[in-house]
Amino acid sequence: MPLPDNFVAAVYKDPGVSRYRGNPLIEALPPIMDLKALRSQLSGTVTFDPKDCFAAPHQRAHEIASLLDDFFQPLSIHRQLEEKLSVMIRAGYVGRNPKDGSLNRKMQDGYQRIMDGATNNFRFAQANSTAKCLSLIGCSGSGKSTTVNRILSTYPPVIFHSDINFVQLPYLRIECPSDGSLKSLCLNFFREIDRTLDTNYEQKYARKRHSTEVLLSLMGQVATQKALGVLVIDEVQRLGLKRSISKEAMLEFFVALVNVIGVPVVLVGTPKARPIFEMELQAGRRSAGFGSLFWEPMQRPNKARVDSNGKVRLSEWEAFTNKLWKYQWLKQRSETLDDATRDRWYSLSQGVLDIVVKLFVLAQLRAIATGIERVTPELLQKVYDDELIPVHPMLDALRRNDADLIVKYSDLHLPSIDKRLLELRHLIEQQQEQTKTEVSFGNNEKALRLYNLLQAMDCDSSLLAPLIERVFKEHPSLGLPELTKIVLAWYSESQSSPTQTRSTTTKSIKPNKWHELGSDDLRFKYSQKSAYFGDSEQRFRSYPITC
Repeated sequence: MPLPDNFVAAVYKDPGVSRYRGNPLIEALPPIMDLKALRSQLSGTVTFDPKDCFAAPHQRAHEIASLLDDFFQPLSIHRQLEEKLSVMIRAGYVGRNPKDGSLNRKMQDGYQRIMDGATNNFRFAQANSTAKCLSLIGCSGSGKSTTVNRILSTYPPVIFHSDINFVQLPYLRIECPSDGSLKSLCLNFFREIDRTLDTNYEQKYARKRHSTEVLLSLMGQVATQKALGVLVIDEVQRLGLKRSISKEAMLEFFVALVNVIGVPVVLVGTPKARPIFEMELQAGRRSAGFGSLFWEPMQRPNKARVDSNGKVRLSEWEAFTNKLWKYQWLKQRSETLDDATRDRWYSLSQGVLDIVVKLFVLAQLRAIATGIERVTPELLQKVYDDELIPVHPMLDALRRNDADLIVKYSDLHLPSIDKRLLELRHLIEQQQEQTKTEVSFGNNEKALRLYNLLQAMDCDSSLLAPLIERVFKEHPSLGLPELTKIVLAWYSESQSSPTQTRSTTTKSIKPNKWHELGSDDLRFKYSQKSAYFGDSEQRFRSYPITC
């Protein structure tokens, strides 16, 4: 009988650590990752072809929007978190080895707790738990959940050990309920187990009105039976929404969670959840082995430095933005990121990874919609002012480094980003339809691509249209490189004629088109200083921001 799609058959390999050897639950896990493997496993895959910069606007809009899902650049904090999770999962299995009987003792202990009515009496007191707990705290959009999900995705969801007919869950991720109920959180655990393994624990336990203490014991029994490696609980700050639950009660719940379930637990939340863990530190309680990792935005960038070997070392901010800057689908794109744009980018985003990427994506879409076709500091500022209004309070708090305000606004996010992307795509499609009516080439996609390419090379559009029509009549079977050479040769000949020279020198460009000129043109620079982007910008403003 074949295994379900999310199951893998166990393959055992030496884990390389003597403490882990002889435990099939550890030997069946993927190898411990070094730095090279970490970069390979976590890095996002973005497909970029330079010729796509001259594709149709609606196609480029889709390429740009893909950055929101596909771009991921590992940073030092990502490596730190991966190492912690790797150690927690493997160390948590040390005390649960099916070969030496420790796993069976855990199951018997859980059964005894249930039969005793979830009291604190342990039948096997000598079975010490190796479970630990980690709290991961950071502002909304800083990349906490995304990073945790990427790290967990390097492990198989379910491992089947055929020799002992046993199912192993390396990880389970759940979210705190929106109502802030501890009991609902327990039921979310069983719901996710059912989704992963196609079981019916939620139906089995939800019908009975069990107390939170009994549900915790049942969670512990299921976690042991399924050899759960780590339990990740996201959006922990939601538990503070229910005023009937005190901070002390929440702390007691989390301490019991680790002690009773007996598996490593990762608690992910915004700074609003921080007081719970600060109480634990103030009380000096270490029973659950709590540790904290504060997920801060990228720090204000330092300039690149030269090490003792003469090699230039970029700051994380410089390396991150250099990588992201490569993915521009704009006709007038700048290949290098200048300091003015980089500094404005950081000032507006404050290094919050989600904001950094979304600001870049929205700026590119607006660059296409308005015809500017490049990212400038002025464009970034305008996109920030118009599009990121919902997160202005959080970013202002980060700029002022005000801890109280950061806690107050740490949950802010951009709820309308998907709708805004659709609106921008609609505007780009409208602009594209208008362009097609002006220059259609009989809906010849290759001709339109050639036209856009030569326009980006500052060729006069009024001269290009007849030349492109002529080249496709005379050489319909040639590829773009050959067609480009021929049209450029004809274009140079037409430019060199005295009549054409006179006509081009007297030709003027309307002010509402200055934003489409080259970056070094004084008229373009004036259009940026006056924050003016022409008629397209007026059409752009017709779409209101909704939150």
